[in-house]
Amino acid sequence: MRRDSDEELLGKIKIGTILDLALTLPISYEDRRLSEHIVPGEICTVEATVISTGSFGERFTAELYLPAFSTNIDAIFFKATRYHRKKFSKGFSYILRGRIKLFRNRLQIVQPKVVNSVGDIIPRYKSAIADSKMAELIKKYIDEKSLIEAGLLPEEARTILKLHFPQRYVGGIPQIGERDKRVLKFAEAFNHITKLRSKKRSFEAVEALCGDPSFFFEKLPFTLTDDQKRAIEDIRKDLSREDRATRRVVIGDVGSGKTMVILAAAAIAGEKGSILMAPTSILAKQLYEEAVKYLSHRLKIALLIQSTQKGDYKTADLTIGTHAILYREEMPKRALVMVDEQHRFGTQQRAALESMVKSGKRHPHYLQFSATPIPRTQAMLESELVDLTTIETTPFSKKTTSIVAGKRDFSHILGRIESEMEKGHQTLIVYPLVDESSEIPYQSIEEGRAFWENRYDGVFVTHGRDRNKEEVLENFRDGGKILLATTVIEVGISLPLLTTIVIVGAERLGLATLHQLRGRVGRNGLESVCFLYTNHPDNERLKRFCNTTDGFEIARLDLLYRNSGDIVDGTIQSGQKFRWLDLSSDENIVSIAKKRAKQGDYVNRKIGKQRSEREE
Repeated sequence: MRRDSDEELLGKIKIGTILDLALTLPISYEDRRLSEHIVPGEICTVEATVISTGSFGERFTAELYLPAFSTNIDAIFFKATRYHRKKFSKGFSYILRGRIKLFRNRLQIVQPKVVNSVGDIIPRYKSAIADSKMAELIKKYIDEKSLIEAGLLPEEARTILKLHFPQRYVGGIPQIGERDKRVLKFAEAFNHITKLRSKKRSFEAVEALCGDPSFFFEKLPFTLTDDQKRAIEDIRKDLSREDRATRRVVIGDVGSGKTMVILAAAAIAGEKGSILMAPTSILAKQLYEEAVKYLSHRLKIALLIQSTQKGDYKTADLTIGTHAILYREEMPKRALVMVDEQHRFGTQQRAALESMVKSGKRHPHYLQFSATPIPRTQAMLESELVDLTTIETTPFSKKTTSIVAGKRDFSHILGRIESEMEKGHQTLIVYPLVDESSEIPYQSIEEGRAFWENRYDGVFVTHGRDRNKEEVLENFRDGGKILLATTVIEVGISLPLLTTIVIVGAERLGLATLHQLRGRVGRNGLESVCFLYTNHPDNERLKRFCNTTDGFEIARLDLLYRNSGDIVDGTIQSGQKFRWLDLSSDENIVSIAKKRAKQGDYVNRKIGKQRSEREE
């Protein structure tokens, strides 16, 4: 039978680096050393000689002599086979392993197994290959020198080696203390960081973009926040390079003013041209309106969506559109590509847009924007793969109060809605589903709409299956009073008069989604209320949500409660799952790992390559 190569074995267990292998810890140990004591209830390994045998139906017994203890013991096999009867013949000696019992003052070893070798504490692994193969790989590649070369300190290396090769047997399960856990967390973070750094690709830019954006700033009737200025400065430095096309992700909290950063980037690109792709027509229209307001006195702006085209996208300095852009065969070459709400596009769509406008081997500068904050610890990690900027402050102080509410609060909610309608303000009610369901203990839109439509004028209804949802949202924005919707409203349209939101069955949603929904109200600084309507008003998670409006802290809490995903190649998605590292609380460990990775300029190479280089 052909023996698998190390490369094939490592591929089967998805191991690529020294630290990948080192972090694949044993799940248990087997003590193959000869036992110094025989203790009833414990598993022991003993040298034994067969004195006599006996059979009672399927049951087979063998009286054994243990020379190390100068005593006899009975071996018991409850369902004996021909193998047992042949193996345990009078006069034969073996090393046996089994659990010791005391029965009627006689020692017994139950269902003992013959052990071929003794002398070690054998680790057991949970993997796609045999324990023996795994042990071979560990012994071949994992030692103090290899772990130090991979980036660990000597004491950290010894801690991990102790878990693979324990010097004493302390039970079948690895004993991992708090100091051990900290080392494992660090090794996991360091391994992930160095992997990301090795994946970071670099291309020459189509061209450097060094336009003066002052004409845009002079048009603004307000002052940008420090976070907005910092993001724009990051982008300005990126775009000024021709030797490296940027891949920057800008993550802005709800209401942080990402649009102004997008327009500033377009201003820097100037007449050399840029393209901005948005996930929906309604969002593309809003961005177009803002661009016309602040940039059209110097730049030609075009809108390209499925149903509408404004301006000539072939000659425009800034083209804004949806995925409809991907279906234009003659998109002009542009040096800057931007994608808003980038996680709502597939990888292929984003790659298609980039390839449409690249010039030979030169790539456009690429900016991606997202309104979905991630935990700060996670942002620290993923910034090793893509350039990352976060916008955490808002241009104005939001006056939004969040309240956990139940059935007893319904009259209060109605009073609030009616009071706000008298002021010309609007209300959004988010239902958990469109149609009735016996599995969800809340009304659906279809069950609840009659109450609102019979009681009030100006009630609009939309949801994810509604083909006309964008038109409904625009009509509501321009003259509606109450909007009934599902989470289709989570991102997108700006509703400046929205001051009340009621989220039905709030405990069923993640905190990040609740934060996005809450961000729909109070966009212009109006006093607003977010009601978290639930049948479980004592819900701790919802109460903690009400106590903060910081999207990055909420992302941390969401991770704590729901274990979210991460950014891979600039895409927020479900992905890396850490066994030891906790992204909701281990920011300090990640910070230390980043510093060490930078100081040592470590890059995780393939495991076989590291060993061959040491052996040369």
